[in-house]
Amino acid sequence: METRRTSRLNSLLKEVISEVIRKEVSNPNVSTFFTITKVEITKDLHYAKVFFSVIGSEEEKQNTLEALQSASGYIAVLASKQIVIRHFPNLTFKLDDSVEKHMKIDSILKDLEEEKLSRSDCESDDIS
Repeated sequence: METRRTSRLNSLLKEVISEVIRKEVSNPNVSTFFTITKVEITKDLHYAKVFFSVIGSEEEKQNTLEALQSASGYIAVLASKQIVIRHFPNLTFKLDDSVEKHMKIDSILKDLEEEKLSRSDCESDDIS
């Protein structure tokens, strides 16, 4: 269960890390269409998983992941200057594909609904 303190810290880390990446990281492999979706810090506050999504190809997603992972120390140093905590967590970046999964499920449900409507239209034509 997430405590109120870790919840606030996750939110703060999300904002600060996103800002640092946008303003300070000038790696061409980091896609311009990326978003930090959430941050999960461990109970001991030593490690944080930073989830992000990218709009683009699989290659762009992989390049962004590798670029962020290689710059994680630099990002942590810059972010630690904005957040005052005893020990700034080690950052691990993870690709968040939940948005794509939701879109795929939504598309499948829409297709099923259209098929259901077309079947009911066919049945009503048969009755007439």
